[in-house]
Amino acid sequence: MLTGVYYFPTDYGIDIAELARALEERGYDALFVCEHTHIPTSRRTPFPGGGELPKKYKHTHDPFVALSFAAAATRRLKLGTGISLIPQREPIVTAKSVASLDQLSEGRFIFAIGGGWNVDEMENHGARYETRFKLLRERVLAMKALWTQEEAQFHGKYVNFDPVWMYPKPKQRPHPPVLIGGESDHTIKRVVEFGDGWFPRPRNKWEPRSAVARLHTAAKAAGRDPATLPITVFAAPPDREKLVPYREAGIHRVLFEVPDVSRDEILRVLDRNAPLIAELA
Repeated sequence: MLTGVYYFPTDYGIDIAELARALEERGYDALFVCEHTHIPTSRRTPFPGGGELPKKYKHTHDPFVALSFAAAATRRLKLGTGISLIPQREPIVTAKSVASLDQLSEGRFIFAIGGGWNVDEMENHGARYETRFKLLRERVLAMKALWTQEEAQFHGKYVNFDPVWMYPKPKQRPHPPVLIGGESDHTIKRVVEFGDGWFPRPRNKWEPRSAVARLHTAAKAAGRDPATLPITVFAAPPDREKLVPYREAGIHRVLFEVPDVSRDEILRVLDRNAPLIAELA
């Protein structure tokens, strides 16, 4: 089982290149970065975690820019979005960013995506909460066309363009894996329809063996090989006893949190978890 981390890449936090090097040196598999383009001051949408919105949500770098610096500082570390808010991203520009980062990193990019929770944030991008997953679906399908077709076109309700050339194509073929975030049965349906893997959080009595069984059952019903749909668990507990069932269930990768603390504190957290990573591998 592979072990990586996720981090809100803030303008006041540890330098992203230093973090990436530190992860690679300690044997971590991957760095995933979170995304918020902005936070509306209205705060109409309550923070899902309850209480005040943490500072880091307002201070994140663009994920593709941050991961480009991480890519330049490393050679083996996988680089992912965790998650990219697709209803807030124009698909042609995003497809270009994904392909460019994958090319320049020699095929190390992982595209974990989701629909988002902040209603007023997505509305500023012209998206609607009620239809965000329909929009997400079309944008993913359109991006896959752009990555794989020499003259790509897409005609849907939310995305529509006639034949175009879009280069570069991604280094990975047919394209970087698209992991879909969420825990519901609706999410699993999206994974088996147009995803390349599942990106759940261990919430609400989430149990790895039953989660894997849910995905495998849905994949077989849709005519897909479950082995082609790996699971990366976001915000897994950095605890050996709790993680043994993850490995036994066949979870592909787990991601630990890099907390929103000082540089020195972050490096101590990485050092503390390094023996666990070696054991799990």
